[in-house]
Amino acid sequence: MTGTQPKTALVTGASRGLGRGIAIALAGVGYRVVGVARDQGALAELHAQLGGRFTPVKADATDPVAAGALVDAYRPAVLVLNAGAPPLPRPLHRHTWETFSRNWEVDVKHAFHWTREALLAPLEAGSTVIALSSGAAVKGSPLSGGYAGAKSTIRWLTSYAADESRRAGLGIRFVALLPQITPETELGAQAVAAYAARQGITVAEYRENLGQVLTPDHAGKAVTDLVAGAAGEAGSFLLTGTGLTPLPDPN
Repeated sequence: MTGTQPKTALVTGASRGLGRGIAIALAGVGYRVVGVARDQGALAELHAQLGGRFTPVKADATDPVAAGALVDAYRPAVLVLNAGAPPLPRPLHRHTWETFSRNWEVDVKHAFHWTREALLAPLEAGSTVIALSSGAAVKGSPLSGGYAGAKSTIRWLTSYAADESRRAGLGIRFVALLPQITPETELGAQAVAAYAARQGITVAEYRENLGQVLTPDHAGKAVTDLVAGAAGEAGSFLLTGTGLTPLPDPN
């Protein structure tokens, strides 16, 4: 990164999983990273690892007041919307509406508030907003209630925001990232175990069927490639253990 002052990247859900890998990677290429999460202990551990390159912020990412205040305070050049709730792994008829809609009330709500604030602020021209959707948005996820639909909505929301940025001449890039299922995160490990059981195979067999497994390090490299302009100009990308694949515009 060039310039006398490091640019700021803000990552929600930075305390674990893909968000942690993304925060570490962005710090590694010179960003001052602001990590937002509810787990103060996990944030403290990441701060101990990254030192002054990382600013921990304990906050609820679904809180619109927190979203607006943090966007205004830090004016990030890179905003990564990764926060989300683990879906309850059970078949459709075993869900209640409350469990089915969990990811709408967390993942979608959080993405909506932060995307809205990025447009209203607005962030500086040349900024990048990356929203974590999921491969389930295109492949479905029958054991995850409303998860696939919620993640599909995040992809659409990102597309809508990109259009608003173009129409207003803001110069903010909005990108959706769709990671494949992975046993390398707490959320993904629960899903892998559930789908392995549904298919009557072991977790090891399910993992082998995935091929190259996606890791937090892969996610971090993907995000740094995106913000560096090394991944192309598509509005959404599938992310697997082998890298990024651009997807056609959902419009």
